[in-house]
Amino acid sequence: MFGELAGHLTASARLINQLFAEPHRLDHFVIEIKKVEHAADAVTQDVIRRINESFVTPIDREDIHLLATRLDTVIDLIDGTARRAKMYHITGVREPARQLTDVLIRSGDCIAMAVGSIKKPKVVIERSREIKRLEEEGDAIYNLAVGDLFDDGLDAIEVIKWKDLYDKLEDALDQCEDVANALESISLKHA
Repeated sequence: MFGELAGHLTASARLINQLFAEPHRLDHFVIEIKKVEHAADAVTQDVIRRINESFVTPIDREDIHLLATRLDTVIDLIDGTARRAKMYHITGVREPARQLTDVLIRSGDCIAMAVGSIKKPKVVIERSREIKRLEEEGDAIYNLAVGDLFDDGLDAIEVIKWKDLYDKLEDALDQCEDVANALESISLKHA
């Protein structure tokens, strides 16, 4: 089930990347991301139901809950970003949004690899380090992007819209690091 959630995370990351590459198809991508988000919510609810019904779990209940909810939170943040893009009627392409979503895709791929290797602490630790590096890469892109908003001579409304979108993408990257920390903790406990 963690693998399913990781798959939903990578799918939503790819969709948000496409949204910022093809804003003329905004409605399509918002709908597709919402479908992925609903599927992820169903898996998360199933995980929670199962840990409530199971007497013995392969991993501590708290760890299962923490990892499932953190994975789901990344997907929720991606969905929220897509819905904001729709609310703001985004029509143009801004390169930093594409760069941030590219980092998000790579983080999602690392998470998927770590989830698939949860019984191999060495692999999980390597992927966690890469996710931390990617989060720092995202921070650098974010900082430049926000600074450029104020240097580009955009009107105030456009600055507000894009700053909010960049904030949400950066929040998703931060949450990826939280997922990595949970994965590392679980993997080390059960090595």
